Amino acid sequence: MRSEILLIRHGETLWNGEGRIQGHRDSPLSALGRAQAAAVGARLAREGIDHLASSDLGRALATAAAVADATDLEIFVDARLRERAYGELEGMTWAEIERERPADFARLKAHDPDFRPARGESLMDFRERVLATLGELARAAAGARAAIVTHGGVLGVLYREVKGIPWNAPRDYPLANASINRFVLEAGAWRLEHWGDVDHLDTTLDDWER
Repeated sequence: MRSEILLIRHGETLWNGEGRIQGHRDSPLSALGRAQAAAVGARLAREGIDHLASSDLGRALATAAAVADATDLEIFVDARLRERAYGELEGMTWAEIERERPADFARLKAHDPDFRPARGESLMDFRERVLATLGELARAAAGARAAIVTHGGVLGVLYREVKGIPWNAPRDYPLANASINRFVLEAGAWRLEHWGDVDHLDTTLDDWER
């Protein structure tokens, strides 16, 4: 059975604009982020979706709420869709981490898949959580189209998995706020149909990336 999954990154937050790591901490949507969320909702109302799920973090829920308002769908909230936990690094900018925690900065910069920040989770632990959760949600939506509002790191996990990109390789793909990223799960295998769809936004993909 075929499942169509639309992974949506939340709208821009104040911390996105400041370049701060959010992880499991939250920052409200900016005015731009709220406009992006409304645009996503209008786009999905035109296309039609059958199910709507979201991370339980405020920035994702606020984005999902705009989609729910436009589509009249109930939001299924799942904490397993959260961003990677960065523990004590959350709320810091990259410059602050480099200055105050140089050892942590070096391992993050090297994309060390086994690095676990204090009170956080490693990339490999995060990967396992994300793939298990997305697989479960996709199977539950068999034969339907489901929109999942989540975070950039979650999108990146599935993108790397489908594309076969090594986990320690630098990121060379965009993670645009309020982008729609289209995947299909069929016969137990994921397939990417379209990445970084921002046609509903009055901008180019590069303009929205944070």
